[in-house]
Parts: sequence; C-alpha cells; structure tokens
Amino acid sequence: QVQLQESGPGLVKPSQTLSLTCTVSGGSITTNYYYWSWIRQPPGKGLEWMGAIAYSGSTYYSPSLKSRTSISRDTSKNQFTLQLSSVTPEDTAVYYCARDLTIATPAYDYWGQGTQVTVSS
Repeated sequence: QVQLQESGPGLVKPSQTLSLTCTVSGGSITTNYYYWSWIRQPPGKGLEWMGAIAYSGSTYYSPSLKSRTSISRDTSKNQFTLQLSSVTPEDTAVYYCARDLTIATPAYDYWGQGTQVTVSS
C-alpha cells in the first residue's frame, strides 16, 4: 500500500517561496513508470495540477505556473519537493501530492491527505 504525506509550513508571507515535501512510503519514487504530482485546490475552486516529477527524474510543469514552480526529489529519503516562488494570496489552497499513472492525463491512484497553505502577511 503506497502512502503519501505532505509536510511544510501552513502560513507563508506574500512574495516568499512556498516549500512543501511529500514523503512516500510503500513504494519507491524511482519505480517505472510512475509520475509524482503536485495538485492544489484553492477555496471554492477545482483541482489544479501544478507539475510532476517522473520516475526518471524528468520534470513537467503547468504552463501557467512554470515560471514560479520547481519540483525536485531526494531518492535517498523517497521524497519529492515543491517550491513555488513569489506567492500571493491567490496561492492559498490545499496542496496535495499524488501518484500518477501517466503524464498524459490525470490518473491518480494514491493521494496524500492534503495540507492547507495560507498566504498572508
């Protein structure tokens, strides 16, 4: 059973960089051919895919967030990390990490429980 757990600060100030880590257990983030995604849901809105890191280490980003987003991984800890720079209150959301079966379309089979991040001074 694969489990994912998000961790990071719940409050970030405007203009700062949001950093979240997803710790994976029950499976390796380097296993072929999975993708490890970050998804967020602002209050009252739908899910928004932000980006992913593949089993190979390749990264993929949403065009709308690409300039501010970086996803990396630590294979020794079986973790992958999201960094979102220059945050504004519009980045307030519940942030999820998930395992994706394909990068072509959303096909998530395991999710973290989500973590609330509020951007406020």
